[in-house]
Amino acid sequence: MDGEQSLTVDPVQGKDVRLLFATRILRLFGYGFLSVVLMLYLKEAGLSDARIGLLLTLTLVGDTIISLGITTSADRIGRKHMLMLGGILVVFAGVLFASTTNFLLLLIAATIGVISPSGNEVGPFLSIEQAALSELIPAERRVHVFAWYNLTGSFATATGALAGGGLAQILLGTAGMTPLGSYRVIVMVYAAIGAVLSLMFVFLSGAVEVPRVANKRELDTVKPKHRRQRLYDTLGLPHSGGVVFKLSALFSLDAFAGGFILQSIVAYWFHVRFGVEPAGLGAIFFFGNILAGLSALTASRLARRFGLINTMVFTHIPSNVVLILVPLMPTLPLAIAMLLLRFSISQMDVPTRQSYTIAVVTPEERSAAGGVTGVARSAGSSIAPAIAGRLLSAGMFNAPFYICGGLKIIYDLLLYRSFKGVRHE
Repeated sequence: MDGEQSLTVDPVQGKDVRLLFATRILRLFGYGFLSVVLMLYLKEAGLSDARIGLLLTLTLVGDTIISLGITTSADRIGRKHMLMLGGILVVFAGVLFASTTNFLLLLIAATIGVISPSGNEVGPFLSIEQAALSELIPAERRVHVFAWYNLTGSFATATGALAGGGLAQILLGTAGMTPLGSYRVIVMVYAAIGAVLSLMFVFLSGAVEVPRVANKRELDTVKPKHRRQRLYDTLGLPHSGGVVFKLSALFSLDAFAGGFILQSIVAYWFHVRFGVEPAGLGAIFFFGNILAGLSALTASRLARRFGLINTMVFTHIPSNVVLILVPLMPTLPLAIAMLLLRFSISQMDVPTRQSYTIAVVTPEERSAAGGVTGVARSAGSSIAPAIAGRLLSAGMFNAPFYICGGLKIIYDLLLYRSFKGVRHE
């Protein structure tokens, strides 16, 4: 099978690829598992909408800072060790969130730990894992493998959302727990997932690490000429710093827009607007993430025919037009239909964007490029939830959809104008 061939290189590398896929699946399951009830949990804990928005923002700000430190150190200290550290931070956040409703302690957990309010990838994992995968697979298979990587992640998020919402509903009904108690169980399971994740990373081999000879060659041959070049060298981007920073600025805009419609916020919107209970929310995001994963898989075929940039832009614009239509729907079935339609085309740009980032840099810069662009996305998305929280507390429940869709369309147009003629590997 084509997918299986892409995951078998040699016995050691094949094991590492499968293990990286397994950690991706478990991690995204945990993110989806928590995200459906996260905002509901914080509301039951007594936090206002504005405070929840601030907390979600600081969660993403903390992820940005942690990711920058870990990804820029991964090649020097070791990718495996940095991935293990990321798993420990998942445990830290989950344990502290489950242990207290004190806002200050929750702020500490949100800032230092790793929690995904959106159900999507956060923290240092994605950049390091994809840099490792790029060394384990041939270049011509990159988009295809990244598409499967995103597909499995979307399926895991979908399953996690369904399981989290379903378990909360069972605990509320059959077990007779309070809403706060049932949601706390979900947070505790999330912490346990982090512990298992850290253990799984122990079994990665040295093949996931950066070749030390290549790194030494870069350090020996590249001499900084000015302040900006010194910055590029410090970040591990001696040749491609300019293009990576330009991509990072655009990706930050895209992520800022996406921060207005985190999965937790959309789940809350459906709960307030249509009274959808946790089990129903879990079902909505289960099917949505399944469709998102399938759309990512379609991207590899489109990219071969139309190119990476064209695939990124001309699938992303329609998805954001549909997003703007969601709050305009008068009934729950129509709103769900629009959301699912958006999911079905929303992720075609993801594996192409990830592959494009790696394709425009040298092999020795892949980890750094993934880290810098990933941090830029985290930084962009970290600001929006606080604004969205203010909008929600002011009764402007539909505004996040309009702002997100409009800004993402602007991002698409800027990306096409800036990179349509840039050559890549």
